[in-house]
Amino acid sequence: MAEGATAAEGTAVIIDVFRAFTCEPMMLHFGARRVLLEGDPAAALAFRRQVDPDAILVGEVNEQPIDGFDLTNSPSLILAGGRGQFAGRTVVHRTTSGVTGALTALARCDEVLLASYATARATAQHILARRPDVVSIVAMGIRSTAKAPEDEACGDYIESLLGGRSYDHLAALDTILAHETAQKFLRGDKPYLPREDVPLCLQRDLFDRSLRAERRGQHVEAVPYPRQPEPARLA
Repeated sequence: MAEGATAAEGTAVIIDVFRAFTCEPMMLHFGARRVLLEGDPAAALAFRRQVDPDAILVGEVNEQPIDGFDLTNSPSLILAGGRGQFAGRTVVHRTTSGVTGALTALARCDEVLLASYATARATAQHILARRPDVVSIVAMGIRSTAKAPEDEACGDYIESLLGGRSYDHLAALDTILAHETAQKFLRGDKPYLPREDVPLCLQRDLFDRSLRAERRGQHVEAVPYPRQPEPARLA
């Protein structure tokens, strides 16, 4: 949640399963040249108007689509667009929880990793390879204000991969799918919350590269890192 991102230290693992950090590795997988993290929708619109007319704007405010953006924050819509939509283009990404949490943590942390189930194992391998002194796992939750079971469970999964607590994915799915954070998609009554997003977001380890938020010039970019070898777990 927001207070977790504010208090994070060392290497921060910012988790947003539904849907920010499921979307970002997908956009990079489909050939996006860059994915820029931006908290201000007006700044995203200005970037396309003033800097890159070919940029794709993806995001939401409290789950609502943003006027003037190309896509809401939906992995199923990204999957439908594929390489034909994203290859070679810059994406500006704005979300209420994941992106804003990462930008907050970046102001004080040594490193900020962008995590979801889709990149969980790659994220854990990145941490194990680098062996930072402090790791802060931050589940961003519902609009950064309340716990969400999918983010909490993903944090548990990453912790298990680091050699900590045990993890039961079937039990996690049972809890996640019964909760309103999944049910609001599964009801299918809001076109900007597609049912298809849920199974995509709950797939584990789809990508073998971790993502890190890096400040590059005037912008913060989601930078993929190559797959790390399987190191020994932290003691």
